[in-house]
Amino acid sequence: MWFQKSITLFLISAAIASCSSTEPETSATSPSEADSAEAQELIPVKAGHLVALDMAPLFVGVESGCFEENGLAVETVFFTNPGDNNSALAGGSIDFSTNPFTLPFFAASSGVPIKTIAAAGGWGVMQVIAKSEYEIASVADLAAYIEANPDQQLRIATLRGDTLELILLDAFEQAGISADDVEMVYFDDLLAMVDAFRLGEVDLLSHIKPYTTQFVENGEATVVTDNAEIWSPTTPNTVVSVLEQTLTERPEVVEAYLKGLQCAAEMINETPEDAIALLQGGNYYRVEDDVMLEAFTSQPSPITFTPDLKAVQGVVDQMVALDYIKADVPASEIFDTSTIKKLEQ
Repeated sequence: MWFQKSITLFLISAAIASCSSTEPETSATSPSEADSAEAQELIPVKAGHLVALDMAPLFVGVESGCFEENGLAVETVFFTNPGDNNSALAGGSIDFSTNPFTLPFFAASSGVPIKTIAAAGGWGVMQVIAKSEYEIASVADLAAYIEANPDQQLRIATLRGDTLELILLDAFEQAGISADDVEMVYFDDLLAMVDAFRLGEVDLLSHIKPYTTQFVENGEATVVTDNAEIWSPTTPNTVVSVLEQTLTERPEVVEAYLKGLQCAAEMINETPEDAIALLQGGNYYRVEDDVMLEAFTSQPSPITFTPDLKAVQGVVDQMVALDYIKADVPASEIFDTSTIKKLEQ
């Protein structure tokens, strides 16, 4: 299971990082080694990410110059699964991690000092969709379909121990559906899940915008539910996390990063077409512009960055009950949203 592998990697990576020797001093930078004096003044940081709609502020921030305006040169680092993303942060090879909000709790339960500083930027991003042929447009419809077809077990693609699984379990509980009534098909690659749904290997998909949006806009799928409905309108999909050392020793970098995200979010909220044009340069999502526009404009509220910690805590309690983490670390100990709250005042 990817989450077991990630916990091991947390500890190994952190140990390697702590034993690394200091690099030898080098001579002064020559003019040929820098593009300009302005570039030299920017603070370089690396930001790990996956491929969800709520990571758009990160991507737009890079492409628009929002981070540079706040003194940062942000390099994005793509990961195909959340465990590797979190392990990279634990080992110090990236400075910021944008990952499902469950992952910092795995890290904390393994002794990794991670602090989550904000939501990534987007609401109602997680969606459960069904093949159009089933005519399932709500969780109630799903329950009715299962009851009417007891000999058919629908196959649902998800990630184990992730928000994408937990939203399903909560939806099932609310509708009186047993997990035994369906077949959960677990993946460790977000894009492989999309391919499985496209090829008809699974019947339902618990995934993220804009990939779910693309299927719905093409008429291939219907929306069953989303995290805004199951949890709350400001329950995040992914969050921004740093090592505690970064927060305590480089608070100005953390604040600059969050300001860069805010700058990008303002563009997405006010002129989404301009944001989409910027995203084309990085080939981030590989979906049509009209799909991206629908994904942005169908969010339940404009992008902000302060998450609903009460809802997060409820999901964490469920993780403990499922034995995914051994101790219920309070969200209040992992989340430090003081900086983003100050910036959003």
